[in-house]
Amino acid sequence: MTSLAEQFRRLTRGCVDVVTPEELRDRLEESHRTGRPLVVKAGFDPTAPDLHLGHTVLLRKMKHFQVLGHTVVFLIGDFTGLIGDPTGRSVTRRPMTPEEIQANAQTYRQQVFKILDPDRTVIAFNSRWLAALRAEDIVRLCAHFTVARLLAREDFQRRMAEAQALFLHELLYPLMQAYDSVALRADVELGGQDQLFNLLVGRDLQRAIGQSPQICMTVPLLEGLDGVEKMSKSLGNYVGITEPPDMMFGKLMSISDTLMWRYYELLTDIPLDEIERMKEDARLGRANPRDFKLRLAWTIVTEYHGPEAAETAQRRFVEVFSERRLPTDMPVTRRPLPDGPLSLVTLLVEEGLAPSRSEAKRLIQQGAVTLTVVPVSQEVELADQLERVTDIETNLSVTRPCKAVLRVGKRRFKTIIFGQ
Repeated sequence: MTSLAEQFRRLTRGCVDVVTPEELRDRLEESHRTGRPLVVKAGFDPTAPDLHLGHTVLLRKMKHFQVLGHTVVFLIGDFTGLIGDPTGRSVTRRPMTPEEIQANAQTYRQQVFKILDPDRTVIAFNSRWLAALRAEDIVRLCAHFTVARLLAREDFQRRMAEAQALFLHELLYPLMQAYDSVALRADVELGGQDQLFNLLVGRDLQRAIGQSPQICMTVPLLEGLDGVEKMSKSLGNYVGITEPPDMMFGKLMSISDTLMWRYYELLTDIPLDEIERMKEDARLGRANPRDFKLRLAWTIVTEYHGPEAAETAQRRFVEVFSERRLPTDMPVTRRPLPDGPLSLVTLLVEEGLAPSRSEAKRLIQQGAVTLTVVPVSQEVELADQLERVTDIETNLSVTRPCKAVLRVGKRRFKTIIFGQ
C-alpha cells in the first residue's frame, strides 16, 4: 500500500498551487481512515475537438488520483460552454451553440480514455443541475459574493483598465463553475494555473453553503514545441494525442534540451530523483542529452500508441534523422506511365502528400519537397540522394518504367513505381 506521504508527493508533483497542502493531507488521511474515496473534479468546456499534450497535464493529474482509488469526475461544461469562460480573454468570447458543444463533447469522451480508466471515471454534464436552477436560485447564489470579489480577477481588471467591454454574463461564469463543486460535493478541484480564481470561488461557495471547502490544485500551462508560447493548435506548436506515432515522435525530438526536462516532469511518471540524475549526467557530459530525449519520446508515444509503435517510430527516426537513411518501410504505390510530362504539384495531390494544389505549391516553394527518379532496380537508401525542388512548374518526364522517391517535410515519404 502506498504511504500517505508518498501519495501526497505523487499528487502534488508538478502542481503550481495547492490550497491548502495541510487540508489535502488531512483529507487523504480521512479517506484512508474511513475508506471513502475523495471526489476529484475537473471541468472541461468543450471548445475544441482535439486534445494535445498540453491538455494531458491535467488529465494525468486526474489519473494519479484515480490510481490511488479516488473518484474522478470528468465534467463537461455543456451549460457553462454556452457562456464561455472569459479566463485570459481580452474580449468577450463567442458563446458556443448547443450543436458545437455536443459534437466536441463526444470527441473529448473518445479521447480522454487514452489516459483515464473508463471503468473508474464518472462523466458528468453540468447542464443537469445548472439548467434546473430557477431565477430565485441564481439570485440566492449571487448573494454569497460581492461585485468587488468577482471583479478581483486579473483579466477583468485588465479589460476594465483598457476600456474593453465586460458583460454581466461573464461575471456569472465563476459562480456557475463554483456551483458545479457544490452539486458534486467535490473534495478536490483540479485546473490549469489560469483557473485558480474560479477554483477558489468554488471553495468559497461550498463553505458559505455549509459544505467542506474543496482543495484547489492547479497545474502548469505546458509550453509548446517552441518552448515559449503555451501549447496550442492555433499556434502550431502542439503534439496531438491522436497523431500518428512517427509524427508524435519526431515532434518530441525537436524540442530543446531545456524543455525536455519540463516534459519529463509533467508528461511522464518517471521519478523526480531519476530525472534529476539524468539532468546531472547531461550537464556534466556523462551522457548525451539526445539519448534522454529519445527515451522521453519513446515513453510518451508508448503511452498513447503502445510499445511496438514507439519502437517502430524510434527506429524510423534514427534511420532518417541520425543516419540520414530513408525508411525501409515507406509506402509504395504503382502508376501507369503518364501520357506526357507529369506535374509535380498534381503528383503530390494525387498521392496524398498534399491536401490541395495550393498547399502542394506552398510546400515546393518552401523547399519542403525532395525527390529522385531512378530505375526500378536501383536502391535509394540515403536522404542525400534526393534533390530539393523549389519550382512549382516542375514536371516529371517519365517515358519508361522507373520509380520516384519523394520526401515531403521531415516525416512523409513515398515511393511511386511507374509502368510496372
